Order: sequence, then C-alpha cells, then structure tokens
Amino acid sequence: MIGFPIYIYSVSIDLFGLFGGMPSLKAIENPENDLSSEIISADGTSLGRYFRYNRSQASYHDLSPELVNTLILSEDHRFYQHSGMDFVAYLRVLSGILTLNPKGGGSTITQQLAKNLYTQNPDMGLDGTFSKLGKYPRRVIQKTKEWIISVYLERNFTKEEILAMYLNTTTFGNNTYGIKVAAETYFNKSPDSLNIQESAVLVGMLQAVTRFNPVSNPENSFKKRNEVLAKLFRYGYIKTREEYDSIKELPIELTYKVQNQNEGLAPYFRTVIQNDLMRWCKENGYDLWDSGLKIYTTIDSRMQRYAEESMREHMTYLQKDFAQSWEGRDPWIDDNYAPIKGFLDSRIKQTETYKSLVARYGENSDSLKIMLKLKKPMRVFSWNGERDTLFSSMDSLNHYKRFLQAGFMSMDAHTGAIKAWVGGIDHKYFKYDHVKQGRRQPGSTFKAFVYGTAIETGYTPCQRLPDISPSFDLPSGTWRPLNAEGGYGDGTRYTLRQAMARSINSISAQLIQKVDPVNVVDFAKRTGITSPLEAVPSLCLGVNDVSLYELVGAYSAFVNQGIYTIPYYITRIEDKHGNVIEAFTPKTRQAMNEQTAYKMVYMLQGGIQEEGGTSRGLPRELKIDNEIGGKTGTTDNASDGWYMGISKDLVSGSWVGGDERSIHYRSWSSGSGGKTARPIWSNFMMKVYADASLPYKKGKFKTPDSGIDITLDCEQYEVVEDPENTESWSQDDIR
Repeated sequence: MIGFPIYIYSVSIDLFGLFGGMPSLKAIENPENDLSSEIISADGTSLGRYFRYNRSQASYHDLSPELVNTLILSEDHRFYQHSGMDFVAYLRVLSGILTLNPKGGGSTITQQLAKNLYTQNPDMGLDGTFSKLGKYPRRVIQKTKEWIISVYLERNFTKEEILAMYLNTTTFGNNTYGIKVAAETYFNKSPDSLNIQESAVLVGMLQAVTRFNPVSNPENSFKKRNEVLAKLFRYGYIKTREEYDSIKELPIELTYKVQNQNEGLAPYFRTVIQNDLMRWCKENGYDLWDSGLKIYTTIDSRMQRYAEESMREHMTYLQKDFAQSWEGRDPWIDDNYAPIKGFLDSRIKQTETYKSLVARYGENSDSLKIMLKLKKPMRVFSWNGERDTLFSSMDSLNHYKRFLQAGFMSMDAHTGAIKAWVGGIDHKYFKYDHVKQGRRQPGSTFKAFVYGTAIETGYTPCQRLPDISPSFDLPSGTWRPLNAEGGYGDGTRYTLRQAMARSINSISAQLIQKVDPVNVVDFAKRTGITSPLEAVPSLCLGVNDVSLYELVGAYSAFVNQGIYTIPYYITRIEDKHGNVIEAFTPKTRQAMNEQTAYKMVYMLQGGIQEEGGTSRGLPRELKIDNEIGGKTGTTDNASDGWYMGISKDLVSGSWVGGDERSIHYRSWSSGSGGKTARPIWSNFMMKVYADASLPYKKGKFKTPDSGIDITLDCEQYEVVEDPENTESWSQDDIR
C-alpha cells in the first residue's frame, strides 16, 4: 500500500523526469482559458465577440438552478459529498468491469474539469520516459495527473466555482466553447434562463458532443435528453410521473445560430473597429482573440436596431424601384448615358476568383474563360431573403453590381458618442463599409460649409442675393455652375436661408466666390472634414470625396454651439477580471463661435420651414412640437444621394448610391437625396421618438447663452446692400 502514495508523489514532482511536467500550483489556482473578447453596447447588450475559439466566461450566479441540478444529478450526484474523487463510483465501475456489465464512468465533475484543464494547458505535457513506453502507460500517467489536479482544485476552489469552471472549459461543438456561448448558440438565451429540457440537451452533449448534437443528430440528442430527464426524475428533482412524462414528450426547440461577424447587431461597426482594437492590443500587450476583454461602446442597441430596420425597410422598396427604372437595360452607363461596353469583363478582373483562376490556368487560357462562365450551385443575396441558384462567376458579378448600397450613422451631438452605425445593406454579402471606409462626393450637403464660412464672415441668414450664376475664370476656361433644374438662374432674389433651403447652386457659387474657396476649406477642416479638399470654385457643389463619418461629426458642431467633437465609439476596455484597463474620453475643439453655430442651425431648419425647402416632405409627426433641420445632397449624375438631419440632441446622416459612380438612376430626380437617403433618416427618427426608454426626445435647439446678436425675423431685417453690389449685374448675366 505504501507504493501507491510514493507513486502519486513521484508523478506530482516528475521524479527523475520520468513522468513529464506538472503545472504549477499557481497555474492550477488560476486556470487560463482562451477567452473571446466581447463588445458591449451602451445599454448593456452584447453586440458580438472576437474569438479564435468562441468562449466566454459565466460565473456560478449566471447559471440557472435547473442547469446546475441537471448537471450534478446527471454527471456526479454525490458532487457535494466527495472531495474530488468518488470512491463509491470507482467501485461501481470496477464491479461493472468484473461482471462484464459496464455501469458508466467514474469521473467526478472535478476530475472532468481537471481533464479539460489538462488537455487545454500546454504546460501539462506527457514528455517523461515512462510516458513514451506506450498508450497504456500514457493513459495511467494522465489519469494520475488528473487525480492530483482534482485534489488541488478541491482545496483551492469552492464547489460552486468548480461547477462554473467546468462548464466554462467544456466544448459544445460548432466552435462553441463554454456554457454561455452554448446557451446563446443553441437557444438564444443566457445560461440563467435555461429550463430543464434545454439544460438536459446541453448536459447530454457532454457525453459525446457530435453524437448527441441537436443540430446534426437530432434523434440521438432527443433520446439522450430524455435519459438525462429520467435521472432527474429518479433523484426526485422532477417531482411527479406526470411532469416527467409531459416534459419528455416535448420536442427540442432550438434557436440555433452560429455566432460570426456577419450575424447580430452592428456587424459593420464591429468589423471597422476591429483594426482599432488590434492596434490598441498590440500597444498594450493583449490578444484581442483570447484575452477575454470587455469592450464597452457608445452604440445603443435599441437605436442600432432602429437604424438597421429603417435602412432595410426603405432599401427594400428603393431596390425594387431602381430595378424597374432599368428594366431591360444595364445600370452602368458613361457620362453620356450610354452603356459602358465590357463593364463586367473589366470588373471581374478585380475579383479574387479571377485572380485565383489566372494563377491556376493562365490569363489568356480558354480554361479561364470556361471556368468564369461555368455555372455552379450558389446561395445569393436578395431583399426577399437568401436564395439558392445556379450561377457562374460572371452571373454572380452581374447580380451583385445591380444593388444599391447605403450607409447610416447617428451621433449624440453634445458628447460625440456614436449611437448607431450601419455600414451597408448586408454584411455577409457586401463587406465594404459606407460609414467610415467609403468616401463619395457629398453634393449639396457640403454647401453647409460654404454658408457657414459666409455667416462667419458677416453674412446673415436674411441677407438676399439674386439667383444668378457667376462666372469663374479658370486655366481651362470660364466656368458657370448650372442650377439643379438647369439654367443659370432667373434673377429672383432669395435670402441665404431660402437659397440654402432650396439648394440653389448659383447662390452658393456666389458665396464661395466672395469668401474665397481657401476659407471654405479652412472652415470645413475646423468642423471635422479630414479628407483632402481642393480650394476650387466647384467645391461649392461638393465635388471632393468625404465620408459619412466626417459629415455627421462636422454637422454636430453646428448643434453643439460651435464645439466640434471627434466622433468616438469606445468608452472603456476591461480585462477578463473586470478591471478597467483604459477609459476613453471624447476630444473636442472650438470650430466656430456659438453665434455662427446657431445661425447655421437656423439655416438648416430652413429646409423644413421655407417654401420650396428640400426637407419639406418630412412626416408631419416629426415636426410637431419639435425643431429639426436637414440638408439633402445629390451629385450631378445622381450616383450619390445624401441626407444630413439634425435635432436638438442627435445628428444623423444617410447615403445611398451604386457600387460604383457609373451605377445610378436614369434621372437626377429619381436618384436625388430627398428620395433615396432622406426616408432612412426620417424612419429612424420616428422610431427613436416612439421609444420612451431612450433619452432622445423632441424639443428646441439651444440658443447662445449670450442671446442672438441679430434678428432672424427676415420681415424685420434691415436690408444691407452686398459689398459686391450684385444688383449691378445686368440681365445679360441671367440665362
């Protein structure tokens, strides 16, 4: 008998290197698992995870009583009576072996936890001399180490901690590790909400994950679940035969969804911030994929859901309208509205499929052409849901190039916190983000910076200018911008507020001529536009590409009394123990004085309030007891439609356009921002205001603390002649 303790001690210290290393006591007391890093919304909802192995920790208090009791009664009903090893169970196993009547395994939950930690810990190697003698010695030594680890676990952890650790270190198949992720994956629940039959399904999988998987082997899973339920009845947890008979007849009701970056809320947001997080992790010594970080964001899950719903609802309609407008024709056209020859042939060369086939067959081979046109089973996106079809690579490209794309972002104007981010119409099929990654011509939404520069210079919202397009002498010749409806203006005099509300090109061109494009660039940069801007006259029409992210941030400076806040989306990062590693605060700067900012808010309200304003078509419900403003934007060929909307607290923007600039509506009016982009904003705001749980309510914009330094009542405004004396222009200038 003395030999057994000596053997145990020899294994524990790896005597003469015969048995292979044992983990240190510290490693056992602090078991390390690869843990996914979780992204959490401002209102406490999980938005998703970054993981190599999809694992997330749950504490004992996160487990439902049904789950705990199901696990114990099924796997180790004397769990609370033993100290890691159940000698009664060992005798039962030995009896079964001797009588050739197996009666189940003898491993306790603690031993199973030890095994999980053993197999997942590279420090617990089997590299000793004895371990190289064969399978049986290896198994004996491994089992011995599990016993030793079990004793350590029982000494250093409570029973409750051991239960939670075991469930956290167990795999449930389909890249699902730990009970928290398993509950979410199979039942779309947290572990504290699992009922008896759901707990029995998951506990049953512990015996053989693949054989008893409810997705791949539903019949086996059903039988195993009922075996587990039978144990619960036998041990009295299920009180009556009637209850047991009732539960065991219930079908397994799954809500199965494998977690990945295409699923759940804010997939574009999660993908975009991944690069920021990886950079942060590299600088701070963490691994995003297995450090178990908690990343707290500014995104509000309710507002994010409303944004995604608003885009889906409108884009479903818009895509149908777009397809009908091009029925029988291809939507990729040149500047003369003629079909672009060889469009798909040129675009297929940009795909990974083409590059892969070229590497295999050669660029000019017949095999390449055959493979590109070879039809194969394929699942494709549609607004009526995914559909299975037979498509070649060329068919697929032709299919996807016909879809309109979109982007939407909403931000708290006073804090800089981004509340909703929708980068595209479907992350699974369209990866490109149209909030921060994409840049397109902003059209007339850029006029806000032209008017802002003029207001800052001394112009007022009530000042009047004639609708006459000025001339610009350029190296390439004379340039005069046309108005949206064509022509160079009819000479009608408009206040600046009316002109901006109607988006009259001729008057924004006059302003940029008077204030100088260089000053407009400076103003735009101060308010947050970081993309390159050319100080040229055509800047007044929004010809330089910018991102939706930049525009929303810049418009927020108007609402926030002239203070620009860099839009931000991460508030703090915690380690796996809940310690705050870093907290993030918004960065601000004074972009303009509060007088200029408020006048621009008043100007933007003109789109709703002035006759002919491009925001007049907004729903009446949005306007009741509420001050809002907005600006549409449409590029010359209607390849980009924009809408920037402001309320007293929120600034939000939407963009709609083709995958490429050559893909657009056949007419400017059909593709205008008022039709394509504005409804997304209005639908979103209606949903936000309807949710009483959100802090964003209707109300009035804040006025400057010092009061308004001019009258905004244009009927009472004293007309001051423009220093350039525009009235001296002759009728010959009006064409």
